[in-house]
Amino acid sequence: MHSKEIREKYLNFFKEKGHTIISSASLIPENDPTALFISAGMQPLVPFLLGEKHPGGKKLADVQICIRTDDIDEVGDETHHTFFEMLGNWSLGDYFKEKAIEFSFEFLTKKEWLGLEKEKLAISIFKGDEDALKDEESKKVWLSLGISETRIKELPKKNNWWGPAGETGPCGPDTEMFYWASKEATPKEFNPDDKRWVEIWNDVFMQYLKNKDGKYEPLAQKNVDTGMGLERTLAIINGFDDNYKTDVFWPIIQKIEELSGKKYEENKKEFRIIADHTKAAVFLLSENIKPSNKDRGYVLRRLIRRAVVYAHLIGLKVGTLKTDFVLDFIAQVVKDIYKDVYNVLDKNKNMIMAEIYKEEVQFRNTLENGLKQFEKTSKAISITLTENIGWARGKSQIPQKREEKKFLNGKIVFDLYQTYGFPIEMTKEIAKEKGIDIDENGFNEEFKKHQELSRTASAGMFKGGLADSGEQTTKLHTAAHLMLAALRQVLGDRVFQKGSNITAERLRFDFSHPQKMTSEEIKKVEEIVNQKIKENLPVICEEMTLNEAKEKGAMGVFESKYGEKVKVYSIGDFSKEICGGPHAKNTQELGSFKIIKEEASSAGVRRIKAVIEQ
Repeated sequence: MHSKEIREKYLNFFKEKGHTIISSASLIPENDPTALFISAGMQPLVPFLLGEKHPGGKKLADVQICIRTDDIDEVGDETHHTFFEMLGNWSLGDYFKEKAIEFSFEFLTKKEWLGLEKEKLAISIFKGDEDALKDEESKKVWLSLGISETRIKELPKKNNWWGPAGETGPCGPDTEMFYWASKEATPKEFNPDDKRWVEIWNDVFMQYLKNKDGKYEPLAQKNVDTGMGLERTLAIINGFDDNYKTDVFWPIIQKIEELSGKKYEENKKEFRIIADHTKAAVFLLSENIKPSNKDRGYVLRRLIRRAVVYAHLIGLKVGTLKTDFVLDFIAQVVKDIYKDVYNVLDKNKNMIMAEIYKEEVQFRNTLENGLKQFEKTSKAISITLTENIGWARGKSQIPQKREEKKFLNGKIVFDLYQTYGFPIEMTKEIAKEKGIDIDENGFNEEFKKHQELSRTASAGMFKGGLADSGEQTTKLHTAAHLMLAALRQVLGDRVFQKGSNITAERLRFDFSHPQKMTSEEIKKVEEIVNQKIKENLPVICEEMTLNEAKEKGAMGVFESKYGEKVKVYSIGDFSKEICGGPHAKNTQELGSFKIIKEEASSAGVRRIKAVIEQ
């Protein structure tokens, strides 16, 4: 079965069940991003899971593109990916456990849909604890559908519970579906530790609210949030034990074989990393993200550079053109795979190819410098090994032989990784050729420290979970609408929003503008916003089509994410924006608006940090 067929079957199935089909959101979180990228299908729908009314109604389905960066270093096995597609269906206070499970079971097992064997399915449910009862309801539904009790496993929170994303918020048990992916006979009992049982779908039931005291209360609006990874499902349906053999990867693998003259079966890890990272880079570039040394641009740069390193390791080059620069050739294949599904790739193809080529050329020079540094370091460092030969029992041990050996300690190996992008595999390969030993344990210790610092920094930048609909955040979000309108009034219509990050403490807002704002311009923006706050303007929400919103002059940040209907928030006659986040009812609720900092964000983009004082 082809990926196109699975996407179409999934959406058609849920359309028949009364769901509105919505478009994939942008990879960049909208309005109040608390993460660099959309990493799960539920992220763009958080406001609606928290009670906002969705223009598409209470039952939705989509195919959401995602980027997950937590485990970039895990990419190289059969299943990990940086970019992936998530099939999802949603109930916003409509159906709950019984219907959700029945939908999942029907789509998985009926011949007109995926047609998987019911006898190869296994299920996990939440076993219950002091916070919440065992999910007996889900178990009862699965038993009624003919799943044997020996194939249903009760597992704790760490396995079968979702959320909350932050300290407080919606959460609840989930039920996960597994499929026996081995050609061996299916065992009667389900053992979730057996890797031959592959998770294929996850239904999350948001039925609790964790409050500030850490207690779990019943949620007023009970939601269903499901997720099925396209790549993994595609592999299972076609009988592959390797996601990279599916049609969303195999043409890329074939291109790498053609360019390198080597076989995938003999270089799986390297091929997978090159294919995965190039694909992710293509999609990030399609969002107009450019390689840089911070935030999203840093992730993009890291992906491209890792792909270049592994291309170097396997000697990947375009022989007929006598060039080492190869990623744009691979990126072309990525574009061809997805061009009929995500037309933004075809639309932006020239920019994508040019940026990938430019970054590869730049990094090849860094790589050369890294190789020179390796040579310099390996010549300078050596240790003396003392070997003991033939000592008699009862006598003292006497050194008989001394041998000089070169040895790179873990910190040096990590510096090569951190500064020049050398993965440990590359350092080991080069070191082996030169008869040098490396300290892998020392490298692992340094790498662990690096991961811990990265996680701490990330938590500091993007704290608070996936969304915050608290009172103060809502006020700042509403103020952001006023500020954008004021910026356009003071600086001109060339000002557009480029991103924002809003917490209860402050508003961070990026916008297009070529130079630093003057103190007079900053003061003028503040005055306009505070004047509109004093005018007690009503905040009105209307639902309309995207074309109608455009005709009415509504501003939109990430137009590609919008579906057939959108929400347009108007603040008097002053501001009109397409938006889905939380808003105040009128401007007088906001307080006094104050810009505390204006600075550069990136080329042609400025950043404002602002607060509201009561």
